[in-house]
Amino acid sequence: MDADARYADVIEKYNRYINPGFARLVSFAGFGVEVRGEGCYIYDHAGRKFLDCLGGYGTFALGHRHPDVIAAVKDQLDRLALSGKAFFNEEAANLAEMLAEIAPGDLQYSFFCNSGAEACEAALKFAKGATGRPGIVSTIGSYHGKTLGVLSVTGREKYRKKFEPLLPGVSFVPYGDAEAAEKAINDQTAAFIVEPIQGEGGIHIPPDGYLRRVRAACDKHGALLIMDEVQTCLGRTGKMFACEHEGVNPDLMTLAKQVGGGVMPLGVLMGTPAVWEKVYGDNPLIHTSTFGGNSLACCAGLAGIKVLKREGLVERSAKMGEYMKRKFEGVQAKYSDMLAYVRGRGLMIGIEFAEDEVGELVVAQLMKRGVSVAYALNNPRVLRFEPPLIITEAEIDFCTTALEEALAETKALLSDLVEV
Repeated sequence: MDADARYADVIEKYNRYINPGFARLVSFAGFGVEVRGEGCYIYDHAGRKFLDCLGGYGTFALGHRHPDVIAAVKDQLDRLALSGKAFFNEEAANLAEMLAEIAPGDLQYSFFCNSGAEACEAALKFAKGATGRPGIVSTIGSYHGKTLGVLSVTGREKYRKKFEPLLPGVSFVPYGDAEAAEKAINDQTAAFIVEPIQGEGGIHIPPDGYLRRVRAACDKHGALLIMDEVQTCLGRTGKMFACEHEGVNPDLMTLAKQVGGGVMPLGVLMGTPAVWEKVYGDNPLIHTSTFGGNSLACCAGLAGIKVLKREGLVERSAKMGEYMKRKFEGVQAKYSDMLAYVRGRGLMIGIEFAEDEVGELVVAQLMKRGVSVAYALNNPRVLRFEPPLIITEAEIDFCTTALEEALAETKALLSDLVEV
């Protein structure tokens, strides 16, 4: 089957068996059929090479198919792939130990699952179980997943409306507004759930002191603080965990994306001994997962963290992120009529357009030039860049040139449309 026939076959199957609307969207943006990943690059059905600056929404911190993680998974596959569940799982035990060693504050225990949404679902359940309270406070523009429970605390009505009524007792406050959070958290609040940097909301960094104030408000009322680090964990923002930028320690913390080493799907809910005792003290089987903590995923996670530490990728993220942000700010200065903001921490960077729907056009133009990106789900004006932490200055330069050219061509296209 030649490249064009292969592409047509996959699109037809998406239209017929998966999601026709998604097929149209991805086709418009110029995405092909991915067939191989290596380092910072994805290769499609036609042999085209793309610098992966979307990075699986932050999954590929180590790049695609890091050889150490691949070797660990292959070795594990030859011995035991999935847990028998009735036995102790050595890989899960070792990963839980390592996570406890690097996690902030008193976070000691890990519940393993398969995705960020599952981890956040568990966090809500644990918060209610530990406190016996009904209320959850979340933030406008937040993203915690699309399963029913966490959809209830995801702060964009577009995704919630069709599935209401959702989980009761949820309220939303503006992200970064500590005073609003302090007013909303009360003696009926089980937890305040927050991203230390809003990802899908548009790469929003909270004001200094915001996380400390919501931590204090939770302590005052006996509520738990859930830190959703699904996108920000393990070096993405230039710290091992983004909450460390303010030195804030949560009661519960959710992890996913790059925690699986970019090779296996893996989600984690971490919690303190106090929370774990209240949840599991009477019934150690009160919350479980058949595939959560499987041997393949856990050995991938363990190998990935070892690589992250050995190669100094947390520090590299801070350095390369500052370089990329500086380069993008130079582009923004040239195209200030199109680009309103450049913001981010580490290699989690967003560029915000001054007008709606321009981002979709720029995504397509970047794809033409060999750079893969996407806009933020809760803020389509923002293109988010979350490349592998191994990205080089030369690759950032290539991305910057592609961005500048994409903006120039998009501006010309828009000008032509206005004249018509």
